[in-house]
Amino acid sequence: MPKMLAPIILIFSSLLAIAVTALCSLPIALAGIIKLLIPIPTLWRHISTFADGVMWCWCQSLALLLKINPRIQWDIEGLEGLEKKHWYLLISNHTSWSDIVVLCVLFRNHIPMNKYFLKQQLAWIPFVGLACWALDMPFMKRYSRSYLLKHPEKRGQDIETTRRSCEKFRQRPTTIVNFVEGSRFTEAKKIKTHSPYRNLLVPKAAGIAFTLSALGSQFDKILNVTLLYPDNHTHPFIDMLCGRLQRIVVKIECLPIDRNLHGDYFNDKLFKRKFQLWLNTLWQEKDRLLDKIKHKYN
Repeated sequence: MPKMLAPIILIFSSLLAIAVTALCSLPIALAGIIKLLIPIPTLWRHISTFADGVMWCWCQSLALLLKINPRIQWDIEGLEGLEKKHWYLLISNHTSWSDIVVLCVLFRNHIPMNKYFLKQQLAWIPFVGLACWALDMPFMKRYSRSYLLKHPEKRGQDIETTRRSCEKFRQRPTTIVNFVEGSRFTEAKKIKTHSPYRNLLVPKAAGIAFTLSALGSQFDKILNVTLLYPDNHTHPFIDMLCGRLQRIVVKIECLPIDRNLHGDYFNDKLFKRKFQLWLNTLWQEKDRLLDKIKHKYN
């Protein structure tokens, strides 16, 4: 593709993505207003179904946007056997904003609509914030260690948000997505956090442990997803919008729900160590898989 076309495609793709997001957010946001004004559980369930349907349309639009770049090659493993009638906990590494687009597009016809744990700041984005609330996506406010020392009453607030959200998810098949590292991977962050992994940040166990404990009996499977853009690892999202994205690698491992993963992460020290060992082992395997994929394409 000629370099001079990249800025044109970037502008076109960005405007189209914004327009599609706005068009899909508006009806969901209006449904959210009704949800706020009429607190009837039966009505809420119908609104959630409607909102999920509109989100599927948004995912479908993103799939069409990706086709603007005909060069994209997908390397996918593990989609077989997934069903929309099941409950899933999806955990993944996180490298770029493009991860959300890829997960939405890839899984839209295979599993229940994805529910993401979102940062509190996103709640104030016009239309989008209210739409995400109508979709039952929990907003998490993260506090620094120094802030919690000054305001200990805020400790555990994220966990309470998770608990309330999990109660909503019991009503209908749901996919809960957790980017376990808590932040997008960069080499600078890896060095700053002293990560022992070559391609990953240290996984944060508390959120996923509580989700499994609160909704563990409801989940059918854990989907362990590994994402990589081997030819565009520096700026995959920008490259996606510019039409330069060449390859998307997605490896999906379907794990059973082990009863040993249910426990009191915050008060049972033995369970906490076992859970962290399980997650860290999973991350070590993911790190080796990412090395293998990089070696294959480089």
